[in-house]
Amino acid sequence: MDYDEMLDRGIEQTPDIEAQSERFDLPDPEVRQEGHATVFENFRSVCQYLDRDPEHVLKFLQDEVGTSAHIDESDRARLTGEFGTRRVSEALEAYSERYVLCSECGLPDTEIQREQGAEILQCDACGARSSTSS
Repeated sequence: MDYDEMLDRGIEQTPDIEAQSERFDLPDPEVRQEGHATVFENFRSVCQYLDRDPEHVLKFLQDEVGTSAHIDESDRARLTGEFGTRRVSEALEAYSERYVLCSECGLPDTEIQREQGAEILQCDACGARSSTSS
């Protein structure tokens, strides 16, 4: 078998990645207003879906929306101020782009590693490593 035949055979056996559906679908945040605070009801389950530490996600949310926040006794995030579902959802999308999805292959099979004080996103799917700094 010559090179061209082997190449054709390899291409035929390679799965069509474009035809596969996207497997990362960010859950919608369930937020409600409670006085002058915004309560993110499904915060813990969203963090579990993202496979990230809730404190890390909360810190990013605080920075992204420009407020203070804490996790209450019911594992909900309480943000000071009034923020709609859309604003919280946009902040979660920004978080997933920066800290969850691989910049090379786009898959969510990543983990955050610390090296010399910097956060590095390590992809378990393709092996890529990228900085999380903006």
